[in-house]
Amino acid sequence: MMIPVRCFTCGTVIGDSWEEFKDRAKEGEEDPGEVLDELGVDRHCCRRMMVSHTDLVDVVSPYQ
Repeated sequence: MMIPVRCFTCGTVIGDSWEEFKDRAKEGEEDPGEVLDELGVDRHCCRRMMVSHTDLVDVVSPYQ
């Protein structure tokens, strides 16, 4: 499942930052909050969308 292209609350485009955020946070490079700051994701609603998103493709695919 892909992250939504826009934030559900404010409509800001956030989908273009997802891959970089995911890669940098997974590597443990920095605190996720600092990564979001550097990517320019400032609003708390957009940050919520990025931090709370889970990729369900890996979870659901074994059951298909």
